[in-house]
Amino acid sequence: MVQFEVPPIVPADAQANITDLLVERVKQTPDLALFAVPDGGGWRDISARDFHRQVIALAKGFVAAGVEPGDKVAFIARTTYDWTLVDFALFFAGAVMVPVYETSSASQVGWILSDSGAVACIAESADHTARLAEVRGELPLIRSTWEMQRGDLDTLIAGGVDVSDDEIERRRNLANGADIATLIYTSGSTGRPKGCVLTHSNFVELTRNSAKALHEVVATPGASTLLFITTAHIFARFISILNIHAGVKTGHQPDTKQLLPALGSFKPTYLLAVPRVFEKVYNSAEQKAEAGGKGKIFRAAAHTAIEHSTLLQDGKKVPFLTKIKFALFDRLVYSKLRAAMGGNVVYAVSGSAPLGPRLGHFFHSLGVTILEGYGLTETTAPATVNLATKSKIGTVGPVLPGVAIRLGEDDEVQVRGINVFKEYWRNPEATAASFDGDWFRTGDIGSFDEEGFLKITGRKKEIIVTAGGKNVAPAVLEDPIRANPIVGQVVVVGDQKPFISALITLDPEMLPTWLANNSLDKSMSLDEAAKNPAVRAEVQRAIDEANTHVSRAESIRKFTLLPLEWTEASGHLTPKMSIKRNVIMDDFATDIEELYAVPVNTSNVSLS
Repeated sequence: MVQFEVPPIVPADAQANITDLLVERVKQTPDLALFAVPDGGGWRDISARDFHRQVIALAKGFVAAGVEPGDKVAFIARTTYDWTLVDFALFFAGAVMVPVYETSSASQVGWILSDSGAVACIAESADHTARLAEVRGELPLIRSTWEMQRGDLDTLIAGGVDVSDDEIERRRNLANGADIATLIYTSGSTGRPKGCVLTHSNFVELTRNSAKALHEVVATPGASTLLFITTAHIFARFISILNIHAGVKTGHQPDTKQLLPALGSFKPTYLLAVPRVFEKVYNSAEQKAEAGGKGKIFRAAAHTAIEHSTLLQDGKKVPFLTKIKFALFDRLVYSKLRAAMGGNVVYAVSGSAPLGPRLGHFFHSLGVTILEGYGLTETTAPATVNLATKSKIGTVGPVLPGVAIRLGEDDEVQVRGINVFKEYWRNPEATAASFDGDWFRTGDIGSFDEEGFLKITGRKKEIIVTAGGKNVAPAVLEDPIRANPIVGQVVVVGDQKPFISALITLDPEMLPTWLANNSLDKSMSLDEAAKNPAVRAEVQRAIDEANTHVSRAESIRKFTLLPLEWTEASGHLTPKMSIKRNVIMDDFATDIEELYAVPVNTSNVSLS
């Protein structure tokens, strides 16, 4: 059995809880700008001392409002400064936050609040409050609700002025490392969300060790980041806590349509993003160049960037001509993309889904090292991550300090260590099924290279077995197809079928630009585009490219281009934009059957 383990760098402290991370930061650097908030056309800094003061004031408000130690308090809001303010105020008041995705439906909100036993709920907007109101009658335990845009945080603060500092100090010290810190519900890609019990030690020990491992990223003078991924997800939640411990200045931009202007004014040194963001940056730049008559130059620049980075990673000599081309394209192309991201980005941490070597090498040549990592809600986010000092594009890196990973039966990735959650809330059966002793069974399939770098090759439950007995991992095909600018989502099918096929949707944001660049009507509807020969040929080209990564028996032989969009609202994507494969398989069963209604010569690829 293959196993890699790295001992903790920082000695464990069983008594420490998350509030200690902020208290220590204030003691070390009280005047350090820990946050920046939008202020006119710029940003206004908030020091560690001022953030701490605001946290205590809001914690007093929660205490005065009747929130007791151990109470579950739900929170539904976008990614803003107030999110982390509420988070730490609840920690200081001794409460347990239950985050809810701000895009969640009323029924999803009802399930999470009911299952968690939440006694109060904080909502950001009237829209969030309305969704809560739809299921309010089903939630008898809820005794208080507050709405941020109505000014209720200020009202809470005003109501807590008579609560003593000693009471907050007493409450913040009640929890030790083994106690529950937060209850985070999985995104529900395979059924009803389960509540993950994450402890204070999960965050404290992983934060302290990760700050050492990622020193060049988070612990260097002037480090800053702009968060735009939802903080209800463990990925951004962990980073927000890590930033406080490490002294990273954090800004927030909840509207991704305003991301580029925000990057330009905030000028972060590192980014946190999912692969889809990097795909969008690349595809947008490519289509913009195409529209300006410079598509050929951009593609040549991209090819040179990938070649240059690949040679460097493999330890090979870069040919003189490649050096010349790289220097030229750096002035013409790469420098402009660096400027679009603010000009100061050196690192980007990527997670949630596979990135792919092409994008990793492209951004590396821009001067942005993408540190791809791997983890789940159950592992408090990262279990492995590429490091500034130890990185390999195409992998999710080595294990973090304090973490062990082994490959179990069928090469399933199993995790043990400081980051592994305690249990599923009120679900002992699911908890028992997810552990082999103290090893958490992730359900992901992976492999290690000789240096201990992990690769994730698919989900155990998603492996397709064709009628011919061939095992196919969908992600190997889906990820490169999804990288095409006009492709929205992809689901590979073919379990117990004679060949592999795919359901594909178009990207409504990128489609009009691509259509215009190809002398087609950019106002074309999704239905019209799905039938258009040029569009279908472009999708076929993406499929042909993906097929080069697999054997003939694993290649996609037919596809259906659906005239619609899979979204979270349609019930086909999770809040982190992962596909709900089981829902799609049920909802589009007829489309799948039609793919196999007419036999094909499996030596050829055909369109459906």
